Amino acid sequence: MKADDRHETDRRRPFQKMLTDEQVAAFANLALAGLDKQYPNKPQHVMTGPESKLSPRELHPAFFGCFDWHSSVHGHWMLVRLLKLHPNHAKASEIRKRLDAHLTRESLQREADYFNVRENTSFERMYGWAWCLRLAGELQGWDDADGRRWRENIRPLEKKIVELTTAYLPKLSFPIRTGVHPDTAFAFSQLLDYAETVGDTALADLVVERSRHYFLDDSMYNEAYEPSGEDFFSPALNEADLMRRVLPPEEFAKWLDRFLPGLRDGSAKRLLTPVDVSDVTDPRLVHLAGLDLSRAWTLEGVATGLPKNDPRIGRLKTAAAHHLEKGLAYVTSGHYEGEHWLATFAAYVLTEAGGYNAISGR
Repeated sequence: MKADDRHETDRRRPFQKMLTDEQVAAFANLALAGLDKQYPNKPQHVMTGPESKLSPRELHPAFFGCFDWHSSVHGHWMLVRLLKLHPNHAKASEIRKRLDAHLTRESLQREADYFNVRENTSFERMYGWAWCLRLAGELQGWDDADGRRWRENIRPLEKKIVELTTAYLPKLSFPIRTGVHPDTAFAFSQLLDYAETVGDTALADLVVERSRHYFLDDSMYNEAYEPSGEDFFSPALNEADLMRRVLPPEEFAKWLDRFLPGLRDGSAKRLLTPVDVSDVTDPRLVHLAGLDLSRAWTLEGVATGLPKNDPRIGRLKTAAAHHLEKGLAYVTSGHYEGEHWLATFAAYVLTEAGGYNAISGR
């Protein structure tokens, strides 16, 4: 292998080549524990009359557990990903059985029908939508009998969310920049990965066009204002992680210099330094554990979107590794406030779910 090839391989494989058996078991157990746990539950449901008084399971027969809909969805995604990557793990049989009970044709059709009610069309927009499409994309092309059945079962919900997305984006005049669920750049990254996976060129083109419209001219982002006290995303790094998907490496490098000039000289210290969680039992404050993990994957994504000799790569990868180490320490805290979702973020990082290839030529 040539030196340049080794550099490229190292650059695109930032953390672990695979999860340990202990991590697979720990992450799977957290998701499985919440899958059928109806309460506590945060439904985000608009009640239109007495007939709306329904339990979480009645509202969402597939995704009723894990405190809220999006956490249930990405918990299912994580279990699918673990099963694909570790099909012979000791937890595989239980994972398969539990997924089969949830990802039925009837249940997923009812999930799709939920969005047909006018008051529900913006439900989980766009964070939950993004995770749902990542779940569909994870099932795409999987050579597994159960996986193929689940893939077909989710198509009505997938189709509905794509329809809602394509109707919504032309009407979104400005991007939503936030460190929590509604962040536009995070959703766009997931949409692009999904569209590329399933070959939906119309959706990919729409997201790329909207990404350029919203973000291409951004410059001199003031990273000193991050993070906010309840963030689980960095709006700046989510945006950069999106744009490395949209722009070829040379163009992305120039854009990054304009947007986050402090990454070149290391002065963007607040973005490069992991954060501590003061109280893992507080459901909002524990968001910062997710920030460490999401920063890990976005920092790595930004690094791997740059030309291979860019001097920022080493600094970004080092910061990503430090964030990962900090974030992993909070995943199994023993408190449901973080445990119902943090394993998904950890699995996303450790299995390189976001990919590390820019969509060049767009």
